[in-house]
Amino acid sequence: MRKVKVESFAPTTAIKIAGSALALGAALTACSNASTTKSASPTTVAAGSSTTTAAAAAASTTKVPLVVYAAEGYDQAEVKAFQAATGIPTKLEDHSTGTLLTKIQAEGSNPQWGVFWSDGDGAYAALDKQGMLLKGFEPDTGTLNALGQKEVPADKSYIPTGITVAGALVYNSSVVSAPPTSWAALTGPAWKGKVGMNNPAISGPTYSFVAGMMNQLGGVTQGEQYFSQLAANGLHVYSTNKVTLTALLQGQINAAIVQNSAGIGFEYKYPQIKVAYPSMVTALPGVLGIDDKVSPAEQAEAKQFADFVYSPAGQKVMLSGDPHGDSLFFPIVNGTSQHSLVPQLSSIPIQFINPYVWGPQEGTINQWFTAHVVNG
Repeated sequence: MRKVKVESFAPTTAIKIAGSALALGAALTACSNASTTKSASPTTVAAGSSTTTAAAAAASTTKVPLVVYAAEGYDQAEVKAFQAATGIPTKLEDHSTGTLLTKIQAEGSNPQWGVFWSDGDGAYAALDKQGMLLKGFEPDTGTLNALGQKEVPADKSYIPTGITVAGALVYNSSVVSAPPTSWAALTGPAWKGKVGMNNPAISGPTYSFVAGMMNQLGGVTQGEQYFSQLAANGLHVYSTNKVTLTALLQGQINAAIVQNSAGIGFEYKYPQIKVAYPSMVTALPGVLGIDDKVSPAEQAEAKQFADFVYSPAGQKVMLSGDPHGDSLFFPIVNGTSQHSLVPQLSSIPIQFINPYVWGPQEGTINQWFTAHVVNG
């Protein structure tokens, strides 16, 4: 009888998935950052004049608060550095990607954000199709290498900021001497009840892994068959990277499918933990989008934020703000070097999937996963 374990931070506690997080339809993803709201003590410059002309001129130079929705481990450090460099009052909403997407959809035509920054370009492709992102802007403070150039959408509706891998296989080398080289191996008896992964309805990078498996297997139907086989083989489903990797460390599972940056960071802390890349793995771009419907003043500041991220100062913060997590990425801005802990991309069997094909399917695929893998 099939039994899929669904577990939260305390591995014996079942996950409760919010209905709103499953019903976005167009874009539903999540990373694993803690939910917090942070502000760098913004001070808004007031405009004032007795004449209409003077008021208009003052408004054009007023620094309005820039609201950044983000799910990156280094986002607080980046926002703090940006405000210090520009004087622009900046408020950070740091949540999981799924929570942020729920907020964005709920706000609709009355957006409360200027910048949205997270991992996974599928959600941004879906937002672009809804007409929610500013098109035609690229930062001019840095140039992209070949890896970065291939991630820029044709309409320039979002801005790639780095690359990680959506689903690496992280394993405990004290009990696993030879990790599998293919994903199909995980459906075999040797791995029965020994594999864990995040729930794609909660963890955004995990949706990209699921979509990548469907892409390489030939379609949604073939991918559903694969994940049904994993479920029948005793797959454990957890909420986020931290929970899944804790289960690995505690011996509840022998292998975890998580974002490679999280796995590399865990390997640094616990030398018995190793990271493998079965063929194929899926590229996961970090992406920044600017709201198409906020005021021109906030849009201008959002562009400055993107420029800062591409600048040498901004790149330095990305590399240092989360040294055992999201900072372990493949840089796409020329002049930025990756951490020594990060393997060479050429050594990894990686694929790049079309976000405009897989992004709009995110809600329905996550609903299927919940119904047939999590609750099946």
